[in-house]
Amino acid sequence: MIRGIWNRETVAMVWVAAALPLAVTWLLAEGSAGAIRLLFVLIVGGVCQAMFTVIRAQRPSLAGLVSALLIAMLAPQVGPLQFALGVAFGFVFGELVFGGWGRSVLSPAVVAIMFLGFAFPAAAWPHLPVQIEWAVFPAVVLLLAFGVLPWRALAGAVLVLVIAGGFALPPFGSAVAVVLVFIVCDPAICATSPLGRWLAGALFGLLFALFGSVWQASAVQMAVCAALLVSLSIPLLDELAIAVWRLSGRFRHG
Repeated sequence: MIRGIWNRETVAMVWVAAALPLAVTWLLAEGSAGAIRLLFVLIVGGVCQAMFTVIRAQRPSLAGLVSALLIAMLAPQVGPLQFALGVAFGFVFGELVFGGWGRSVLSPAVVAIMFLGFAFPAAAWPHLPVQIEWAVFPAVVLLLAFGVLPWRALAGAVLVLVIAGGFALPPFGSAVAVVLVFIVCDPAICATSPLGRWLAGALFGLLFALFGSVWQASAVQMAVCAALLVSLSIPLLDELAIAVWRLSGRFRHG
């Protein structure tokens, strides 16, 4: 993942810069409670990263800051001990055991959030204010400008969600915007083939629309569940894209 000045950490720096408007908007909306929650995640996640980076003699990745923000924003409301356990589980088993950011098929934020959601099903899920959706747009512009955002995944999801909106299914809201841009379109875990990225985005939009039509749940919960299933499907989607490419080559060359 090195090309000129671009390596894993320069991409992570752009990723963190893109998340700054989102972090500021969320902290302004949540106040001191949000700041304490984010600080708690940063401390727990930082300790986990420090343990693994010291053992492996590696530098911690800045991408962990974005993961911490997503966990603080999207995780269900549980007690401090349960929250610490979920954060640690997400960072360790969602990223660090695989070697760090860019080497896992899952986002640590998704692993932590869904661990807490499955372990404590009665916990309340957060509701993101509408201004969060607008804070995502500067991130999209910045990430597209630097070529970091896989635009095909974004376009595929938006296309399906717009079509679903025409059938009175759940609209494109704050939860979908955050999860789509910062989890589904995470360059470290997104599909690598062009067709695979289209399929990943379309699958996320389809799953969210399906969940919204049959499941009475929080938009955050539905969006993160859809993102988890998409992440687990990425290897299959890339395999399908490669199979289609090979098949088309046979037709072209006989």
